Amino acid sequence: MFGITPSARLRPSPFYEATVADGVTAFTTYNHMLMPTSFGNPEAEYWRLMHGVSQWDVAVERQVELIGPDAGRLAQLLTARDLSRCVAGQGKYVPLCNHEGVLINDPILLKLADDHYWLSIADSNIWFWARAIAAERGLRVVVNEPDVSPLAVQGPKAEDVVASICGDWVRRLKYFWFRETLIEGIPVVVARSGWSKQGGFELYLRDGSAGTRLWNIVKEAGKSWDIGPGNPNFCERVETGLLSYGGDTDDRTNPYEVRLGKYIDLSVDDDVVGVKALRQIHAAGPSRHQLGVVLDGDAPTALGFLWHEIHVGGRKVGSMTNCVWSWRLKKNIGFALIETACQAGDRVTVIKDGTPVGAELTTLPFL
Repeated sequence: MFGITPSARLRPSPFYEATVADGVTAFTTYNHMLMPTSFGNPEAEYWRLMHGVSQWDVAVERQVELIGPDAGRLAQLLTARDLSRCVAGQGKYVPLCNHEGVLINDPILLKLADDHYWLSIADSNIWFWARAIAAERGLRVVVNEPDVSPLAVQGPKAEDVVASICGDWVRRLKYFWFRETLIEGIPVVVARSGWSKQGGFELYLRDGSAGTRLWNIVKEAGKSWDIGPGNPNFCERVETGLLSYGGDTDDRTNPYEVRLGKYIDLSVDDDVVGVKALRQIHAAGPSRHQLGVVLDGDAPTALGFLWHEIHVGGRKVGSMTNCVWSWRLKKNIGFALIETACQAGDRVTVIKDGTPVGAELTTLPFL
């Protein structure tokens, strides 16, 4: 068993003490923070998400705040998704690319006001990037990391739990829309969002000192629906085809390779970072694409630390970027980032821990 050495480089979340009290058994690191990954019974945590309601410490989804007269301009420069019709109270999924069109993050953008935006980021230091672009363009905007930490409430019963805390107005929130409010005096932003396909909300805590109190308010309110602690569920996200930036992407992945082309608007202004390269990639067509892969056999396996090569006829044609035992399909499944010549239905060989394993490619999502 391994321990975690405390360091100024590794920050606990405002919900850390509450998750420890509730029996967290494993963490991973993400955006220089600790994120719970298990409370001791992964299968029970999976079924709770599928049929009930689960609360997650996802404070690792840090916010990059853009505030000032040119905040909206900077937000648009950072993404090739058209933001011209985005209004206050609305969120959007916005792929961020570098000048070569390579995906460098896939945050949710939240527009709080015309001069105030948050980027709720995946695992990379986007505030460095945003500050550099703002300085390069001479924009009147301040880029900060605010004291904001999301707590997710996910699952088919999540709406009932959050409505019992905040009121029935939450039932009318559309997906990715949000409202600023107070929960027993604690300032939060309530958004219909979350890294699962089972429905739910994220409560963006705006006072880090109130983390344990907010966690316990949700825990108490959820007792009638048998709420329990959990985490962004690896099995559910693979089954439902959710992309993990940095897990399923490498340093040359573009949005078209990983099913994000529908979030790219090639008609945005030429000065949007990466759009010229994205136009060229779109015109030529990507060289790789993302498919599902179903491994032969009926015994659970695990991904390990590295991507696993995928071969056809003894030649490497791509990689399996994740792998999980599906409790619904009773199969080992994962994502393939693979040459576009390979299509759903093709048989391939995955080199898993040095051993060749037969597999079949399929479309995503699995379920």
